[in-house]
Amino acid sequence: MTEPALCLDGVTKRYAGVAAARDLCLDAAPGELVTLIGPSGCGKSTTLRLVAGLDRPDEGRISIAGVVAANGRTWQPPEKRRVGLVFQEHALFPHLTVERNIAFGIDRLSRGDQRRRVGEVLELVRLGELAKRYPHELSGGEQQRVALARALAPRPAVVLLDEPFSSLDETLRAQVRAETVAALRETGTTALLVTHDQTEALSTGDRVVVMRRGVIEQADTPQAVFESPATRFVASFMGDADFLPAHVQNALLTCEIGVVSTVPGWAHADVDVDVVLRPHEVALTPEPDAAARVVEIEYHGAFVLHTVRLASGRTLRSWQTHAVRYPVGTAVAVSVVPGISPSLLVGDRAVTVPPA
Repeated sequence: MTEPALCLDGVTKRYAGVAAARDLCLDAAPGELVTLIGPSGCGKSTTLRLVAGLDRPDEGRISIAGVVAANGRTWQPPEKRRVGLVFQEHALFPHLTVERNIAFGIDRLSRGDQRRRVGEVLELVRLGELAKRYPHELSGGEQQRVALARALAPRPAVVLLDEPFSSLDETLRAQVRAETVAALRETGTTALLVTHDQTEALSTGDRVVVMRRGVIEQADTPQAVFESPATRFVASFMGDADFLPAHVQNALLTCEIGVVSTVPGWAHADVDVDVVLRPHEVALTPEPDAAARVVEIEYHGAFVLHTVRLASGRTLRSWQTHAVRYPVGTAVAVSVVPGISPSLLVGDRAVTVPPA
């Protein structure tokens, strides 16, 4: 079995008695790209600081490439850990050229080896022609690629990226993100990327870790996090979601809008649940006698978001293609797109089997 590149086992960190990270358990495989996401103050940046050695855990163990970096007895300072750091503000030395910035972290190598390694990582991030320039002569995207090259130069076991693209405009952000991911893939580097952008987390990571109040709520593939959220919080944080009271009886899931779906394995169930419905799962059909009414529409270019008020007063949202726009006040029949098996909640936790 391949040893994890990074292992957090029961890691807890408190500030002034308040847990910023609590009982974190997370492995990252060699070459895996893990994205950390959650609201401000959820503990994602604290997690990176603990791995980097910028903070000491109060409890638990951190191992990097099989070497214990922190536990109750052992403590490795940041410079002894095989960890590369890429920050939002790049943190380049303004008085050093691009090549000297990159060489800063490999000063233990001979001059010749330094030059070779600098050349390799500059080629990797496609900045070879800018080696002699200074940071102020570079664009924001170029500075970010230099920061990545500097982090990769020492061949770290893990690269930590703390919201590295958030200072870039949307178009440049997508380009630099794609280039960064390509470089990490090409070098087979394990990476933890902190982001506040749900689309970025889902599209970039091999796994997505959703945090809240210092705790990992769910760590799974992007598809599982979005399509099978473990909690009510994950469902609402990772994309738009609406919740309707529903009932499962004899494997049939029904709610205010009618029969939603069958629930395999629930043949003998008779239980109240909440059903999670995302806007792309909700279908609308104009129907003059329907009780539901469109109360708001938002144009998003390729799609139009319709908000519908049901007879109960609850609302649901529905994505329609740009060519479909039902005016406010339109009476509509609401249903679920065929083939959808929505998530079910009992309380704030998702359930896949009938509650005992």
